[in-house]
Amino acid sequence: MLPYHELGKTGMKISSLSFGASSLGGVFHDLKEQEGIEAVHTAVDAGINFIDVSPYYGHYKAETVLGKALKEIPRDRYYLSTKVGRYGKDGVNTWDYSGKRATESVYESMERLHVDYIDLINVHDIEFADLHQVVDETLPALVELREKGVVGHVGITDLQLENLQWVMEHCPEGTVETVLNFCHHCLCDDKLVDYLDFFEERGIGIINASPLSMGLLSERGVPAWHPAPQPLVEACRQAMEHCKQKDYPIERLAMQYAVSNPRIASTLFSTTNPQNVLKNVAYAQETVDEELLREVRQIIGRQIRVSWKNS
Repeated sequence: MLPYHELGKTGMKISSLSFGASSLGGVFHDLKEQEGIEAVHTAVDAGINFIDVSPYYGHYKAETVLGKALKEIPRDRYYLSTKVGRYGKDGVNTWDYSGKRATESVYESMERLHVDYIDLINVHDIEFADLHQVVDETLPALVELREKGVVGHVGITDLQLENLQWVMEHCPEGTVETVLNFCHHCLCDDKLVDYLDFFEERGIGIINASPLSMGLLSERGVPAWHPAPQPLVEACRQAMEHCKQKDYPIERLAMQYAVSNPRIASTLFSTTNPQNVLKNVAYAQETVDEELLREVRQIIGRQIRVSWKNS
C-alpha cells in the first residue's frame, strides 16, 4: 500500500504518489480519451487520492476529460488540485495573472471538472508572471475564495525554486500553504532538498512533480522539445543504458528515488495508460536500489543539478 503524508498544515493526508492529469490534455480522440478516464479510475482504485490538473493542459482539454472521469468517482475519495494564470486557445499559449481572471478561472474549472469545491488552487508557473502581481493581486484573489469556502487551500507552482521562495518572503504568513516544484527531486537534480528547511519552517506542504524529468530519465528517450542542454541529455542517456544493461528500467529507479524522501508529501506522475499507473504504483512501494542509484548518479556526474528555463 502507498504511504500517505500530511501536506503541510492543510489537514490533507495525501498519497506519496499522485496523479498528474496533464497527459489527459493530449487526448484528442474517443478511444484514447476513454483510456485516460480508465487511468484516473485505476489510480484512485490503487490508493492514489490526490489529482492535479490545470486549464493550461491541452488548453482546457485535460480538465474536461478529467471532469468526465470524476463524475464516476465519489467526491470523498480524492483531493483535487487545479491552477490559475496559464491558459491557451487554438494552440496559442496565454497568461493572465490578474485577480479578476484568477477568480473567473476557478469557477470555470469547477464547471469543466463537475465539482463544486476545489481542495487546492495554485498560481501556475509563476516565473511567467510579474511576481509583484502574484503577491499583490493573484494570491489575494485566491485567498478571498478560500475565505468564502469555494477553495480549500492556496498554493504556488514553478520550475524555479528561487521564485517560490521570493513569493513566500513577500506575502503575509498563511497566504501560501503549498508549493509544487518539478524536475528538482529526481535522479539528475535534487536541488529541492536545499529548500526543504525553508518550506517546513513556514509549514508549507511540498509536492514534487516529473520524476522522469520530463522524459530525460526514460527508455523512450528525451522528447525533441525538451529544453535540457545536450551534455545533460547525453549523461541521462548513458545512465538509462546502464540501467537497461542491468535489466532494471531507469523509470523504476527514478520513481523509487522520487518518493523516497518523506519530507516531500507527494510526487506527481502523468499517464493515460492504466497499466502504467499500476506499474508506477508498484515501483513507488519499493525501496531504492542504493547501489544502482550511486552508479547512476556517478554516470550523470557533473551534469547533476544542471537546469534550464521553463517554456
